[in-house]
Amino acid sequence: MADIKREIERKYEADDAGLPDLSGVAGVATVADRGVVHLDATYYDTADERLAASGITLRRRTGGSDAGWHLKLPVAPGEREEIHAPLSDTVPGELVSLVRSRVRDAELLPLVRLRSARDLRHLLAPDGTLLAEVSADTVHAERLGGGVGDAHWTEIEVELADGGDPAFLDTVDKRLRKAGVRPSASPSKLARALAETAPAKTRGPAPAGDPVSAGDHVLAYARAQRDALVALDPAVRRDAPDAVHDMRVATRRLRSAFKSFGAVLDRSVTDPAGDELKWLAGVLGADRDREVLTERLTAALGEVPDDLVHGPFAERLRHWSGAEHGGARARLLGVLDSRRHLALLDTLDALLTDPPLRKAAGKAPGEVLAKAVRKDFRKVSALVERALSLDPGTERDIALHEARKKAKRTRYAAEAAVPVLGKPAKSMVTSMKALQSLLGEHQDGVMARQALRELAAVAHAAGEDTFTHGLLHERERRRAADVEARLPAFWRGIEDAATAL
Repeated sequence: MADIKREIERKYEADDAGLPDLSGVAGVATVADRGVVHLDATYYDTADERLAASGITLRRRTGGSDAGWHLKLPVAPGEREEIHAPLSDTVPGELVSLVRSRVRDAELLPLVRLRSARDLRHLLAPDGTLLAEVSADTVHAERLGGGVGDAHWTEIEVELADGGDPAFLDTVDKRLRKAGVRPSASPSKLARALAETAPAKTRGPAPAGDPVSAGDHVLAYARAQRDALVALDPAVRRDAPDAVHDMRVATRRLRSAFKSFGAVLDRSVTDPAGDELKWLAGVLGADRDREVLTERLTAALGEVPDDLVHGPFAERLRHWSGAEHGGARARLLGVLDSRRHLALLDTLDALLTDPPLRKAAGKAPGEVLAKAVRKDFRKVSALVERALSLDPGTERDIALHEARKKAKRTRYAAEAAVPVLGKPAKSMVTSMKALQSLLGEHQDGVMARQALRELAAVAHAAGEDTFTHGLLHERERRRAADVEARLPAFWRGIEDAATAL
């Protein structure tokens, strides 16, 4: 079973002088000498260094207090999530799964060996609490699969204690800088080892410049969503809060970009990828939709007086929710490892590396992007007007749901256009988000009524009283009617705001 912790650290260049005196750091009562620890780590990656390119490290390390396998996933500059697994001869399967979206079918190989002599100090508070670990590491790096051989250097590393205040690192930083120590140019030992031992031919191209054309802006937005889709994979597998929702949003944003900007990217090429993104969003949404419904119905039940709660409604809801969650979760994990999902990721990489650009891609971005957003908005407008012309009922419910989906697509198109169009695009994002929220409330009510009917059927078959199901169903109907009554005036306000685009 893997252990997880948040690692917050800073690295500095060092010379043979070792660690400066840190006894004067504010808040530090004792600088405890923990001696020299010898560490031996082998870092694994694909032959083309896919993990390193994403700031991910996977190593097998002996020596020190935490020998074993360590997977480090970037969270923010200087901050990583570190996942530990017990020492073994091969990469643990649970860690392999967490890098699947990066590695896919490529083999994980030992690329670099780092041997370090770590001169370790503990910075302790007056009560003996550990504030941070500070070390001077003398590093010997050896490239295992070709390259230019060895590299040697010394660096200082300051790692915040678990649960510590990140501001303390600023205090240590001031003391180190005063002593003449400067931050390291490399984010990690592995990054430095790869850079200093890499064959010249493997060194990457210069980074791309800022977006200029319409195609540049659309591709920048699309690539950001592809990157989010891949980066969120480990968090989704570990069932981290909001991870499934965030991945679903990235999937929808990317699919919407392909649809909205058909004048820039050839839809005959992007539509098949869009179909697969729709499939993935559906898998991701199954568990999320269940969660939203459970929260809604639980809250609604809490508003019902005790004397109006008939039968074991809460128990039925918990059972339904748990059964749905287990099935959806198992299916999602299977999908993330499936050939179909990995093929989708490969397709997206290929499509965004060699994009199917159309003539408009080379034009100045302003009018091209504005035209796409206006076109999407007109579709939303037509759907809202149609829904308002219908009598309350199933047909109107469907029309409002379609309007909500188009509002979401228009919002995402406007998001992509913000760097170019500025305030008018931001205003459209705000308007579409508000419309999406209102229509989402309506759709949640539709789905809640459907769930209540299903739960009532099960309860009735078991001979239970279904009065409470009917009561909640009627309340949901009234909430939906209230949304429909508010919509005309709400929509007129949005139409007026949209004229600026």
